[in-house]
Amino acid sequence: MAEFNHSIMQVAVWNLAGFTLPGKPVGISARSKKAERQAEGLALLDAEFVTLVEVSPFNYIETLVEKLKKYGLDYNHTILKQPHGNIHIGFLHKPGIDVTNPRFIAGSEGDYAKGRQALVVDVKVAKLTATVIGVHLKSGRDRDEQKMRDSQCKAIGDFIATLQDTPGTKRRAVFLMGDFNMIPGQDVSNFHHLGGDDVMDFVSSWDLQDRFSHILEKGRANLLDGFAVSRKFSTDYIKGSLRLFPMHWTMDIGREAFRKEVSDHLPFVASFKLY
Repeated sequence: MAEFNHSIMQVAVWNLAGFTLPGKPVGISARSKKAERQAEGLALLDAEFVTLVEVSPFNYIETLVEKLKKYGLDYNHTILKQPHGNIHIGFLHKPGIDVTNPRFIAGSEGDYAKGRQALVVDVKVAKLTATVIGVHLKSGRDRDEQKMRDSQCKAIGDFIATLQDTPGTKRRAVFLMGDFNMIPGQDVSNFHHLGGDDVMDFVSSWDLQDRFSHILEKGRANLLDGFAVSRKFSTDYIKGSLRLFPMHWTMDIGREAFRKEVSDHLPFVASFKLY
């Protein structure tokens, strides 16, 4: 296995906006300008580990891996096909990062019968050992959608609680990230259930409270994506390092053009100590 000679690891999360309406071609075409632009954006981000949401079609993650080679970047990838629907969660990770045991959290689609299940992997690099959970929760701002998210968050929160009460994984850090479809300060019950019994620290709610990650069609924006670390044994997280990556600025395009040409979400990136 290749060595990973860095003192920190940058961990990012990004929603690729691969959702398509019924009757339309599924996902993002490998030959599209959008695929080229997304590869360019990932190259500018240049994170060591990336959680990708709304990967579609299923093999689109392989398209990105190939296109990133043009920028001199070599990534491995881990993904499982969702039981329902055609948008998936996957992970990009550079050589030297050991990513194993991909599995879904049973029941994490909650009461949303055809919803996405949370995807879990175990990560080992240098002295860092962590369980990473990628999520894509139910969208919508009405009470019914919030209750569906409650059911999803309960399943994920219970999984984390069990993980931290199981011999062999009690001292393992937990990183939770993805498209929460939750707004800090509004979806209070969602955060409560997802965090379990005061288990998770939602650093995105604090470090990014004056930022946005989701770009709406009308030009407004909000903080729907999320990033959390377990309160215990996540001492490798470099406090204050989580930031919104202004990919639209780095690509020299406006926010509305970015929404149309690249994605309606901006990525987060955080740093973790490996020493």
